[in-house]
Amino acid sequence: MRSFAIATLLAALFAVAGVQAGAPALVVAGAWSRATPPGAPTAVGYMTITNHGRQADRLISADSPAAGALSLHQMSMTGGIMRMRPVAGGLEITPGASISLDPNGDHLMFEGLKRPFKSGEQVPAVLHFQHAGAVRVRFVVR
Repeated sequence: MRSFAIATLLAALFAVAGVQAGAPALVVAGAWSRATPPGAPTAVGYMTITNHGRQADRLISADSPAAGALSLHQMSMTGGIMRMRPVAGGLEITPGASISLDPNGDHLMFEGLKRPFKSGEQVPAVLHFQHAGAVRVRFVVR
């Protein structure tokens, strides 16, 4: 009976702290990409990354068998002109925060596509984080 009480108390403490035993510190959700026309050399990837951990982490690189390279880019508008530039040093995700990779800002750029992305399929990739290491993700093409 005493061990049950201790287990219950520990579960309550984890719940109050917002940490679940065995839960990953980083959660990737809503990964998606657009369908591409035949012959397109690039595609984009979007998602939300949430850090449930107690330390900051950083998305430092990514790769996918669907493309020759997968890199982190930032889109910005300057004087009505859209610019895309690689993000140097990766993206930091602070504890308790989420970052969104979306059409109006940071995104992943699939470069050197091996074939077009078709609506309804899923494109595999691996995100590499400074602390969490490799995280597998599938981008839903729509």
